[in-house]
Amino acid sequence: MGAPLQAEAGERSTSARTVLHVGCGVFAPEKLHPVFRDGSWRELRMDLDSRVKPDIVGTITDLSVFREGSVEAIWSSHNVEHLYDHEVPKALAEFRRVLKPTGFALITTPDIEAVAELVVQGKIDEVAYVSPAGPITAVDMLFGHRPSLKAGNAFMAHKTAFTANRLGRLLVEAGFERAVMQKGSHFDLWALALMPESQPPAALLGEAVAAKP
Repeated sequence: MGAPLQAEAGERSTSARTVLHVGCGVFAPEKLHPVFRDGSWRELRMDLDSRVKPDIVGTITDLSVFREGSVEAIWSSHNVEHLYDHEVPKALAEFRRVLKPTGFALITTPDIEAVAELVVQGKIDEVAYVSPAGPITAVDMLFGHRPSLKAGNAFMAHKTAFTANRLGRLLVEAGFERAVMQKGSHFDLWALALMPESQPPAALLGEAVAAKP
């Protein structure tokens, strides 16, 4: 199974750029960031949970099914916080390894700094915002979505956390040329991790907080 997937990931034509959607969950086109929904991208879905029927079952700490430099982009929405802290550098290094020199990774994760402010304000159990999965509180952002955990989905537990500075630094330490960081409107962080020859859509660029010397 490994070799055919390697070939598939590495030999697609340039007319259909590949975005590796890690931690994809159940299929839904709207789960892709809008930048990948313009018709020029082909989604390759990967998840640890076989029940969501991904193209590839696997973990982001081991992308050995892909050759080095085999995809144009990676989309990681609320995945990295589910890793143990010591696994994060390995996952980010794997992201870099499988990206082409012109590629980029787009990552979003809870902003622990913003969540901590809710806790300090005494709002730990108050609804911070409403997501497609339902109301989200600071406890959900700190430890994982409680209804999902109650239903037996242990994959939803949060095991580490990030500030903008921390995630940017970890991305650069993993080998990315630079990391462009932005704070979102729903207690989230956004990271655009750039390869040496990256040509990301201009709409994704913002304030760089981490870069190689």
